[in-house]
Amino acid sequence: MGIPQTIQIYLPQGDPAGIRMAEITTRTVRLFEVPRTLLSGFRAMVESKQVGLYFLFGSTPEGRALAYVGQSGNVGDRIKNHEGKKEFWDKALVAVSLTNSWTSTHVSYMEWQSIRKATSSGRYELDNDNSASNPHTPAPLESDCQEYLATISVLMTTLGYPLMDPLVQPQRPDQQNAPEMIFVNVRGAELRGYSTPEGVVVLAGSYGRAQAAPSAATSILNYRQRLIDQGIAAAEDGRYTLVKDHLFGSPSTAAAVMVGASMNGRVTWKNAAGLTFQEIEDRKLAATE
Repeated sequence: MGIPQTIQIYLPQGDPAGIRMAEITTRTVRLFEVPRTLLSGFRAMVESKQVGLYFLFGSTPEGRALAYVGQSGNVGDRIKNHEGKKEFWDKALVAVSLTNSWTSTHVSYMEWQSIRKATSSGRYELDNDNSASNPHTPAPLESDCQEYLATISVLMTTLGYPLMDPLVQPQRPDQQNAPEMIFVNVRGAELRGYSTPEGVVVLAGSYGRAQAAPSAATSILNYRQRLIDQGIAAAEDGRYTLVKDHLFGSPSTAAAVMVGASMNGRVTWKNAAGLTFQEIEDRKLAATE
């Protein structure tokens, strides 16, 4: 379980859809969320002239989530330079130091670590060419940067960009608070996974039929193909198989995509005792009353 924290979100323009500024009240990192159309407003702020770490978010023409990680001694100018070169992004997230104490060494190291963490999490496709390398970083400064990055990650996830957050991994059954495994065994599909606050993680090796049902919605077919294109799933030997663990937004989406047909995941997913997803949730709610 994470540490309880207070996060303050400020609207410098008074518009919830405009520039947003987020801070953990006990830390020295400030994070800006900047819509592309309001980049000029951010560049008018003093923080835009600072040394900073930035992230660009958007999507590919096929609709896959896409991100870019960068750093600069003047983040406002650097992001402006991307306007004519990177068309995919519509939001920029910019991290700076409240004390304006970051150096190029700080942000170079954090850029490298951010790319590593984002690649490992697999939540977004990266537009980086992997040219970032591990800069020489003294141990005390490296320790500081790890703390800064932890703060940046929490703030980004709070604003809806979990770029560096790994999928929650199941613990061993003998560990306290291990997530309960759930299963689907219908229509030739055998799925294993577990529920998280974000949805359902289906584990690698789970499979359904390669051929979706004739009645399958176009959205299901597109989702299946997208996972194949991203190297997350493969269709071979008559099976549609997950190659990597994957987070689905709901139990129904997870079941439908993997089985290849419309499914009520709240009934289809069951635990080892045969209780449905809905029954498991009902029991948890009843236990709190």
